[in-house]
Amino acid sequence: MTISRRTLLKTSAAVTAMAGVGAPFVARAQQAEFNYKFANNLPDTHPINVRGREMAAAIKKETNGRVDVQLFPSSQLGSDTDTLSQLRSGGVEFFTLSGLILSTLVPAASINGIGFAFPDYPAVWKAMDGDLGAYIRGQISKANLVVMEKIWDNGFRQTTSSTKPITTPEDYKGFKIRVPVSPLWTSMFKAFDASPASINFNEVYSALQTKIVEGQENPLALIATAKLYEVQKYCSLTNHMWDGYWFLANRRAWERIPADIRPIVERNINAAGMKAREDTEKLNANLQTELTTKGFVFNKPDLKPFREKLRQAGFYAEWKAKYGEEAWAILEKNAGKLT
Repeated sequence: MTISRRTLLKTSAAVTAMAGVGAPFVARAQQAEFNYKFANNLPDTHPINVRGREMAAAIKKETNGRVDVQLFPSSQLGSDTDTLSQLRSGGVEFFTLSGLILSTLVPAASINGIGFAFPDYPAVWKAMDGDLGAYIRGQISKANLVVMEKIWDNGFRQTTSSTKPITTPEDYKGFKIRVPVSPLWTSMFKAFDASPASINFNEVYSALQTKIVEGQENPLALIATAKLYEVQKYCSLTNHMWDGYWFLANRRAWERIPADIRPIVERNINAAGMKAREDTEKLNANLQTELTTKGFVFNKPDLKPFREKLRQAGFYAEWKAKYGEEAWAILEKNAGKLT
């Protein structure tokens, strides 16, 4: 059968027209009403991003595609300071940030990082899922940010060295240790008569390799991924600070989400945070065995003398004055008497 050019054109036009009738409905079904960015500073394989992707998928499914959360790991959208600024302005809708860094905006947010306050995870979760966490969230809300109920885990920080294990507070005396650019770290290690040096993390490996500093401190997960075991020999499980990530939202972006689906988003974020906690704790526990096979020598010192040294040096009194009576009372209720 021969089809004329005119017939072919008419048929094509009709098909196109029919496709056009349905197209807007298909597009609306697929297009999210709320396309939100979730930024963080962690590698793509970190539990926060693994659970974050699961969270995003669950939110999209349970909201019937209305809320689509896209992940931007590894500081793709800028440094922590830059991204916090974007969060406040609305350029980024969701952001997980360490309380120790958030303290530049909300001073109380770093209180969970006070040296040797928490001996173990049960003590941390009792405080952060209880009244200490509630107090910090209240302070964050005053800064016009929305914060989720559950804080995500970063882990306890440990001390590594190329020269000696840290077994007593006296071992810190004169010890050249790299610390993040933060008054809390510098203040604590100075109280031990150490020689803290503020160095950006991207320079830590070379600083250790060239012996500019003898040691550094970080959770085991970061020690492993940055291969610091190549330039360090000893790892002392000092557990001197615990740090976590608050899941923050831009207030205007959060309030744009309809009230009926907001609880779905919040529930999935908090559930993902709880799963990531388990992942991070297991990861840090398993890494001790793995790092031992790479030549790392571990030791676990008695931590009571370290806390006593900080007390005698006036460290706790100094930071109590900075945080205020109310915040400090809640901390001591959970961590025990510090001052």
